[in-house]
Formats: sequence, C-alpha cells, structure tokens
Amino acid sequence: MYRRERSLPLRSSSAALYNNLSVLRGPGPGPAALCAVHGPGLSLLSAAEDGLGFSQRQLLQAREGGTAVSTPLLTQAAWCVLPARVLLVLTSQKGIQMYEADGSTMVYWHALDVTEHPPAQAVFARGIAAAGERFVCVGTSSGQVLVFDVPPKGTNVTVSEVLERHRDAITDIAAELGQAPDGAGDLVTADDAGSLCVWSTGEEFTLVCSIPAWGCSCSSVKLWNGVVAAGYGNGQIRLYQAATGVLRAEVNAHARWIYALDLAPRTGKLLSGAEDSFVHVWQLSRDPDTDSIEVAHCQAECVTDTQVCGARFCDPEGDAFAVTGYDLSEVLRYRRV
Repeated sequence: MYRRERSLPLRSSSAALYNNLSVLRGPGPGPAALCAVHGPGLSLLSAAEDGLGFSQRQLLQAREGGTAVSTPLLTQAAWCVLPARVLLVLTSQKGIQMYEADGSTMVYWHALDVTEHPPAQAVFARGIAAAGERFVCVGTSSGQVLVFDVPPKGTNVTVSEVLERHRDAITDIAAELGQAPDGAGDLVTADDAGSLCVWSTGEEFTLVCSIPAWGCSCSSVKLWNGVVAAGYGNGQIRLYQAATGVLRAEVNAHARWIYALDLAPRTGKLLSGAEDSFVHVWQLSRDPDTDSIEVAHCQAECVTDTQVCGARFCDPEGDAFAVTGYDLSEVLRYRRV
C-alpha cells in the first residue's frame, strides 16, 4: 500500500511530453535529484546535503556557439548512469547536450543535421538511455539511434555508431535493468509507429529481433530480465520476450494514452502513468514451472484532473515513486507503508 507524501514544487509546470520525469537515485532511501522539462528549460530538484529537503533551480540549455537565436524547446531530459560517471542528457529540436550530473558544466553538444530531413518534417532528438559500460544512446526524429562513446572523464565524447532500423521518429530507449538471459539483448528502442527493436550492445551493436508495429504508437519501453514492457497510445501494456519478440502478456492498463513506464530492477514492479489521470503499480514475475510471465495489479492512484506525463520509481525496490503531469507545478511523491 502506497501513501502520498509531501509534494515537491517545480519552478515551471511540466510539459506534455513522453517520459517527462527523470529520477537520479541516491545511496539513501530517497532520490538524489529529479527533473522535468518545460519549454526551453529544465526544472531541477536536488536533495539537500542534510537529506531533509530539496533545493530547486532552473537549467536553461546552452546555445550552440553562443549564438543569439531563440532557444529551442526541450523534448526530454534524463540522467545516464555509467560505471565511471553520471551525465545529465538533454534533447531538443536542435540537438543533444550532455552535462555533468548536477547540470553545472556542459560536457558535449551534438547538433542535428537538418538537411537530412524532408522540409515538412519536424526535427528533434528524443529517447535517452545509458547502455553497456560506456555508451549513451539517443534517438532522433528520422528514426536513427545515435550511439555515443563516453570517456570516464573529460569531453572527448564521440559518435561511435548509428543504428538505422527504424523508419519513424524514436519515442523511447531503455537498457536492461536486471540480468539479461543469454541471447536476449540488453537494449530496446521504440518509435512513433509502434515498432520495437531489441539490440545487443558492445563494440558493435547487433540487432537481436524486431517487433512489428500493430497500428498504435509506443510511447514508453522498459527492459527487465529479458522481458520488454511497452506502453501504447491505446492504453495497453504489452510484454514481449526480448530474445524472440514473442508476445507473452497483454494488459488493458489505462483508458487513454500511456505517457510513462518505469521498472524497479530488484523487485520487478512496473509503474505506468497515462492521460487518464491514473498511475498504476503492477508486479511482474515468472512462473518457474512454465516460464510464463505473470502480471498482478498492486495499486492505483488517481491524480485528479491531471494528464500524467512522468512517473518514476525513486529506489531500486520500488518502495517509493514520483509523479508529475501536464501543467502541474509540482512532483507528487508516494511511499509504501
């Protein structure tokens, strides 16, 4: 049973974007930091040193080359936790920016090539995930996934590979949160048409399997112990076998478009948030006898009159989670009792 705690105020309200809440988990029971996008800026909440509260500030993305042109709108922000360092990655209509974890210093800027897109097509980056030991993957509106090789320190970030299996704009990217079975792959990418690709990371990324679209956009994905959890625009959550792409379970989870999924790696709890104002907590498990994937509903919370656009667990066990929604100037927090 989860109970609502004191909410955290945001400098600006949250924009109606997929997966518009990121949580940097700390060594203690609570999050070290949270962030949500609004327009060209980022509302950043950092835990106080005494652990008794949060400080907040607004992070405005740096302009390319210091030019005086208008600042582009952000499409997503997320922390990428690698073994050697943690980066705060921002995506926008112009490109990709990587900062140190606290947002104090910009490490890298990658501009999108507008000439590669048709004149009538929107250009943006979206979908962020750390992969393997040293890679950060970011999706684009052309369907490409850029793989950045990140050094343990310094600014010598390079594009090591470009994955080109999607034909539609990337919506989300997720890396394996648990232990991937042999041959299952450890990265999943999703696009606006609803297609999914499962990859095996390494010096070269290889495609493990493709899951075809079925007429509905996939807005959010997660990967846990060889199971792909995908949230769709019709409110369904679908669970696939990562090694084969076979559908293993289907849940009519929400009445409207799903905007966010998250998984607690140590327990297999799944969190979903949607336009219908509801946040659901589910429990994923495997039957040891049949190897079938089972889904149990744990709890539902209604954020009244709010289009939920961000939902994240605050700890690996899934004992606490945070939620925000469109035009909501706060982050709501819930803790298990």
